[in-house]
Amino acid sequence: MSSVVGVKGNAGQSNYAASKSGIIGFSKSIAIELGSRNIRCNVIAPGFIKTEMTDKLSEDIIEAWNNSIPLKRPGETQDVANLCLFLASDLSNYITGQVINVDGGLLT
Repeated sequence: MSSVVGVKGNAGQSNYAASKSGIIGFSKSIAIELGSRNIRCNVIAPGFIKTEMTDKLSEDIIEAWNNSIPLKRPGETQDVANLCLFLASDLSNYITGQVINVDGGLLT
């Protein structure tokens, strides 16, 4: 689990971005190293997901954030969970080494 911040970066969050991008590099290396053993490794990079933490943000911040998202709304935790289920299933058995954003198009 990473973050769109690990893909794009964000002002004032260099330490967080570095840790999340480190997960991406690590996971891509694991996908290459262990692919021959049929072990897959992918990264989920959530964007703005509605949680108890985001509920504490001001309406102005939430509105600005929503306006920057093409789908014009935050994601739900279920959106991230659905991708986790897909990647854990045989439906994704030819997917490895990928970073999949769950961000409503934020990084589009």
